[in-house]
Amino acid sequence: MAGVIRRLDEAVVNRIAAGEVIQRPANAIKEMIENCLDAKSTSIQVVVKEGGLKLIQVQDNGCGIRKEDLDIVCERFTTSKLQKFEDLATISTYGFRGEALASISHVAHVTVTTKTADAKCAYRATYSDGKIKAPPKPCAGNQGTQITVEDLFYNVTTRRKALKNPNEEYAKILDVVSRYAIHNSGISFSVKKQGDTVSDVRTLSNASTVDNIRSIFGNAVSRELIEVGCEDASLAFKMKGYITNANYSVKKCTFLLFINHRLVESAALRKAIETVYAAYLPKSTHPFLYLSLEIDPQNVDVNVHPTKHEVHFLHEDSILERVQQHVESKLLGSNSSRMYFTQTLLPGADCSSSEVVKASANSSAVTKGTGDKVYAHQMVRTDSREQKLDAFLQPVNNPLSTGPSEAMTEVNAGPPEGAVRPQDAEMEDVSDLVEMVREVTVMPGGLSESGHLSPETVPPRKRPREDADIEMEKVDTRKDMTAACTPRRRIINLTSVLTLQEEISNQAHANLQEMLHDHSFVGCVSPQWALAQYQTKLYLLNTTKLSQELFYQILIYDFANFGVLRLSEPAPLYELSMLALEDPESGWTEDDGPKEGLAEYIVEFLKKKTEMLKDYFSLEIDEEGNLIGLPLLIDNYVPPLEGLPMFILRLATEVNWDEEKECFESLSKELAMFYSIRKQYIIDEANVTNFQNEDSDCGSTTWKWTVEHVLYKAFRTHLLPPKHFTEDGNILQLANLPDLYKVFERC
Repeated sequence: MAGVIRRLDEAVVNRIAAGEVIQRPANAIKEMIENCLDAKSTSIQVVVKEGGLKLIQVQDNGCGIRKEDLDIVCERFTTSKLQKFEDLATISTYGFRGEALASISHVAHVTVTTKTADAKCAYRATYSDGKIKAPPKPCAGNQGTQITVEDLFYNVTTRRKALKNPNEEYAKILDVVSRYAIHNSGISFSVKKQGDTVSDVRTLSNASTVDNIRSIFGNAVSRELIEVGCEDASLAFKMKGYITNANYSVKKCTFLLFINHRLVESAALRKAIETVYAAYLPKSTHPFLYLSLEIDPQNVDVNVHPTKHEVHFLHEDSILERVQQHVESKLLGSNSSRMYFTQTLLPGADCSSSEVVKASANSSAVTKGTGDKVYAHQMVRTDSREQKLDAFLQPVNNPLSTGPSEAMTEVNAGPPEGAVRPQDAEMEDVSDLVEMVREVTVMPGGLSESGHLSPETVPPRKRPREDADIEMEKVDTRKDMTAACTPRRRIINLTSVLTLQEEISNQAHANLQEMLHDHSFVGCVSPQWALAQYQTKLYLLNTTKLSQELFYQILIYDFANFGVLRLSEPAPLYELSMLALEDPESGWTEDDGPKEGLAEYIVEFLKKKTEMLKDYFSLEIDEEGNLIGLPLLIDNYVPPLEGLPMFILRLATEVNWDEEKECFESLSKELAMFYSIRKQYIIDEANVTNFQNEDSDCGSTTWKWTVEHVLYKAFRTHLLPPKHFTEDGNILQLANLPDLYKVFERC
């Protein structure tokens, strides 16, 4: 028997249609964000609870909704963007069907609070099944619209049960809002859970597209971006966006595609671009892509999907081919350099390879005369008297034809007295912080009054390596001396300091410590990176991170026992603070208040901490608010003073002054960062050479000398490398002699 065809009830029809448009909370938020953008909003705030199933609140500062329109705003097919069907051919807004709010109201409880620019007050109305429950009520409110959606899918139990994981739904909400935030760089977006004080996604209205990508996806993406852009008048389209270069690859492709500012998906375009990347990226890895296509509205059909996440347009194949060609040309132009990541290999780690270097390869085994044969591929020269990397990389205007005596002085002599460091010359505008004088209670033997090695005590260039090891062991056993070779004035038994010392000791990695103790310095690659050899392996070391950790540990272990580096002229804290606030790195904005007021606050704040800073950290500030002394952490080392303004600013803003342990820890970390070798505060080698040529009578201590003879010497005896150095890429193995022999044997 044939079934009877009946007309469905209007409520059933609306609920079915709502299920097509609003499939999950992220769809509802997408529709409401598009309404906010159509209303010319510059700020959009989203608050959700339980993944959007319990509460969604979207607030904007747009033009608002007229009171007269509130009666029908949640009815189907009510819109201000379309009047007749022909208008679809030139539609440029996000919404046009008038189904978004209607669909939401059929599956949730909706409350709309809105105020227009010319209205005296805001109005609030509640809706159910597309109908207004009661006349709009006047209330207080800001210009714009706030839409609150509660109990989403309360009347569609199967849909609600299918969306049982709030965290998964919240992740999809963050993804949708992040995409719109990146595309609409002139608009401020924020998303947070109800009750949280910090937003999980937050962008500023004055931020650029790259800034938004950085804040949402991180520096790993933003630093590898390439800007793309092309247009074709014959195809009536323009394209712009950002894609990652060949240095960036992840397991899952991130593809943000906007066509006429509408967030859509295009499997064909994704496949076309990934085909290009297949020639550049490792297998099964993908890029980050953000593309915005603007196509003549007459050539686009936006009404092909209930959620509008697909569109059709004319000349699709030609446009895809044109975009593919442009992306390929950009990738070709960015392929001049590549970045490769290697797995960190630790000294002494277990290895299943049959080619493991035998213990007899060690020099100690050879000297003991065990009789084991040492093969050529296990022999390695580690004599510190041999030439280092710099000998093969001399600049053009500094040839290798220097006499033996000159070479000896350059390699072994400490910084000459009265020398003006090139990087200090740049600091003349900060009260001439050039000449540094060390003030220590007891001068260690062999040091001149300036704190540098006197000529009589300069070690001979060809000092045997064994003597150096014996000397280091003696230094290590002198527990009554600080890292700067000054006597300890007192014993510290503060629980907080002892706890920090214990934490450092517990995190130490024995194999790394052995490698640093017995390494042979090869040369500096840059101020940040250096090469060192241990046994048959060559390592790349992050000098910046290692020196930062070294100074932090010295500050904790030698707590309250530092000498003083006296500034030749007092450095006003106010001027240092102003210099720091002028630096974009400080993050100062007009909302923070005038710079002068902030600088005065910093001076007064630090003056209150003068006694503690001087007693525990030898950081001396006089009554007038001038910095007059810095702590002496290791011998023959002066921190790069270009970083002094930013250090003063961070000292006042980044240190936790409320809790004792956290205060000492954060203050020590800020001091360690200031003292560490950082490439932004190192003058280019060419500039150093020019400076030396201008004043040939006055020698200067280059950063390379400091790195090799001061820092890496201190790494041997004073650094307890933490375990995380084995995982974060700060110590990388570049080569192993037995493996190199395998390569050469094939040649």
